[in-house]
Amino acid sequence: MTTKRCFPPVVDPHTRVLVLGSLPGEVSLAQAQYYAHKQNRFWHLMTDVLGVDLVGLDYESRLATLRQHRVGLWDVVAEARREGSLDSSIRDHQGNDLIGLIATLPELRAIAFNGGTAAKIGEKALAGHGDRHAIVKLPSSSPAYTLAYAQKLIAWQALREWLA
Repeated sequence: MTTKRCFPPVVDPHTRVLVLGSLPGEVSLAQAQYYAHKQNRFWHLMTDVLGVDLVGLDYESRLATLRQHRVGLWDVVAEARREGSLDSSIRDHQGNDLIGLIATLPELRAIAFNGGTAAKIGEKALAGHGDRHAIVKLPSSSPAYTLAYAQKLIAWQALREWLA
């Protein structure tokens, strides 16, 4: 089992919604890009939430557009042992300093967890420190979570409330 590490956070002082995944999958790690797997629906969901085509942009432009719309990205796991990309294979994880990051985001309104594993680990890491922000548990954008796109989108559109 190899050790995998997350990417740096994508935030700025104006971030209102922080979307937290678990740990990047193999394709994302290989490309050094959040949500790089072609079947992951993250960029499609955020396109529909924001009303801006992120799918058609290059990676750096996607990140810049998220920041312009006050959306931040990070992961709850800093590093872990894992074979493959499934969250169920995460072992011996070290969490990211979510509380430390949140302290640098004065306009933060909501913390959104992309999937059940991110929510489970993230809520434990926050342990009461996230109570001044809305906590949103989203269905995973991963292709491994087989809920229909339309159903995922209904849940993800809740993010608009804190971005308006």
